[in-house]
Amino acid sequence: MVTLGDRDLELLEFHKIRGILAGFTSFSASRQLALDLRPLLDEEEVCLRLRESAEARHLLSLSPDFHIGDVVDIREVVRMAARGKVLEPTSLLEIERTLGAGRRLKSHLMNLSGELPLLSGLARDIMALEQLQKDIGGCLTPTGDLLDTASSRLASVRRRMREVRQELLTHLQAIIRSPRRQKIIQDPIITERGGRYVIPVREECRRQIKGIVHDVSNTEATVFIEPLATIDVQNELRELTMDERHEVERILRTLSSEVGAYEREISRNIELIAEIDLALAKARYAREAKATEPLMVAAGRNPEAKANKPVGVLRLVEARHPLLGSKAVPLSVEIGRDFSILVITGPNTGGKTVALKTIGLLSLMAQAGLPIPALAESRIPLFDGVYADIGDEQSIEQTLSTFSWHIGNIVRINNSATEKSLVLLDELGTNTDPGEGSALARAILLHFLSQGTMAVATTHYTELKALAHTTDGMQNAALNVDPVTMAPTYHLTVGIPGGSNALATASRLGLTTEIVTRARYMLSEGSQELGDLLVHLATEQKSIESLRHSLEKELNEAQQKNAELGNRLRQLEAERQKIVKDVRDQVVREAAGLQRELREAAAELRKEKSRGKVEQAKKALTEVQEQLNTEAWQARAAVEMDEQEGETGAITVGDTVWLKEVGMPATVLAISEERGLVEVRARKVKMTLNLDSVEKRIPSTGAVKTGGAVITKRLSKPSIPLELDLRGKRAEEVELALDGYLNEASLYGLSQVRIIHGIGTGTVRQIVREVLASHPLVTSFRAGEKGEGGDGVTMVSV
Repeated sequence: MVTLGDRDLELLEFHKIRGILAGFTSFSASRQLALDLRPLLDEEEVCLRLRESAEARHLLSLSPDFHIGDVVDIREVVRMAARGKVLEPTSLLEIERTLGAGRRLKSHLMNLSGELPLLSGLARDIMALEQLQKDIGGCLTPTGDLLDTASSRLASVRRRMREVRQELLTHLQAIIRSPRRQKIIQDPIITERGGRYVIPVREECRRQIKGIVHDVSNTEATVFIEPLATIDVQNELRELTMDERHEVERILRTLSSEVGAYEREISRNIELIAEIDLALAKARYAREAKATEPLMVAAGRNPEAKANKPVGVLRLVEARHPLLGSKAVPLSVEIGRDFSILVITGPNTGGKTVALKTIGLLSLMAQAGLPIPALAESRIPLFDGVYADIGDEQSIEQTLSTFSWHIGNIVRINNSATEKSLVLLDELGTNTDPGEGSALARAILLHFLSQGTMAVATTHYTELKALAHTTDGMQNAALNVDPVTMAPTYHLTVGIPGGSNALATASRLGLTTEIVTRARYMLSEGSQELGDLLVHLATEQKSIESLRHSLEKELNEAQQKNAELGNRLRQLEAERQKIVKDVRDQVVREAAGLQRELREAAAELRKEKSRGKVEQAKKALTEVQEQLNTEAWQARAAVEMDEQEGETGAITVGDTVWLKEVGMPATVLAISEERGLVEVRARKVKMTLNLDSVEKRIPSTGAVKTGGAVITKRLSKPSIPLELDLRGKRAEEVELALDGYLNEASLYGLSQVRIIHGIGTGTVRQIVREVLASHPLVTSFRAGEKGEGGDGVTMVSV
């Protein structure tokens, strides 16, 4: 069975990661989980552990100092209690505190179940055991002593003990303070010997006090006597002390038995709390290491893709070796999309082995459910094995390896690795004849390529660089050097091979100039040219990267500016709609007022009989009607931007166009047809847009501008219906709509109409009937009958 072996974990220093993680745990059970942590092979389980870690990070973002509380791994003492052992008060106190901490932890996480479904799911299974906690807490003080209230028997015994002890002390005080005994008492104190209260008496006066001698001082000048008169009292106190001890033992036995009865539940609680604390430890590590959870993807080869191309892509973005802290140089690499074999070259001490270990160690961490020090865009395949051949002076755990040791290791890897594995080979083919070693290294890499195994190898062999350059499915990567100082930058560049720069490294490390110069002279001309070419390529690559970053920055700024302009346009559109609504509401209110004035004038006209009054009322009626004809049209009009389709001819400078995205008009300022762009001004904002995002419009006829909004009159009138539905209208709209409808009904010669207002709260019905009662065109009205709509309608005679 394929497994992630201890040997490879050790070579990649995974044990150190476990030690770091253990340092972030809160108690021994979770610490042991951290120390026992291993990479997992089940995809569902790995993703679950990573989601738990992400939830824990979210929890710490809400409460940075969140802690599980005063929890102790009490499983062993609970196991002893289940076997009949009487627990000490201190152990019972630890159990009580742990149960309380578990209950509080459960409550806190359950309150956040919507945000923390996995952690709250673990907490949900924690058994509260509240009664057990109360039973223990009701018997013990915070220091672990038994309270008098632990039982009525204990309270009674201790009360009598206090009484007897006071009686005894009073009697002894009377003896030592007696004037006639002052000369025989060595010191006026009461002390204790063998559990009995005694007084110190001079040795030569011992016969003057009757009692029992319990002790003699070292100098034999003092004897400690229990007076005969206190023996009975002291005997009673001794008996009470034994009664107390027996009652305490009984209480502790009872509590221990109760604890033992819940062994399974308590042990499960500790396991659940340990799992939660482990997730919190991962989150604390992530906070310190600036780590995130990567996306896990399936490993292996896609049978539908071209040969040798794995389906699982390993992508590390700004990844850092987790054991190097702030010294780590970020590494970005992607393996598995265009190639599955990466050959890393570069100078000695240039960081090749660190890069190799970073890829392997972060893969192991991700499969163990740990966040990795890399950006969140990183993704890692779920490997069935991560195999490493790393054995040189750069490994703390291994000494300088021999060729045989390396080959034995590669044999082991070859026998185990599959197309779903990751293989890491450091200095492949070294420690032997360079020609044979190079040939062997090429054969090994080609074997893994044909098998579909993802592999990363470091080398100094030029032949391997050439193989990676010419073989489909393989790629070079270089650890760069500074082109001026030739010092390593530890920055990995994928796509070009790196030079070993052995002479520059030797010079930098202190080898004499004479030796380095002689070696450079002895180096073949072709080798020097190749070295110079690699340096030139590295310099060019650096320039390209710098240009790419600059272009990306400009693109981001442009996209941000575009987003800001879009937001501004949407804001302007919202302001436009508010202006339209305000204008409409104002017109409705004013028109409703004019309608009231019209009805009042008409009512006055009906009341007055004198010719002068009649003429005056007619004049007022005419004035109001003329004003109403103007305002009422605006109130009844649709207050909206005219959206009729315009001509589809070419857009020219000065045209008014329609911005499709935000629904606003704009004026054309300039056009660039070859680039497909148009510059427009919308309100006070200038912007450049694609030509297909605007369209030409025909100006509306009969449009009236009012405070920035366009009020369009629709002049055509449809045939008048026999009923008016006012349900859903606002109170200020009801009066205006009803009056307009009655005017039109009268104009079209209708004698009876139906007004639908519904029942509801009765507000609309009340407004309707108030209007009808004073309207000059209404001869009568009544509530609807059962077949007409009942009280939800009003029948009107015009």
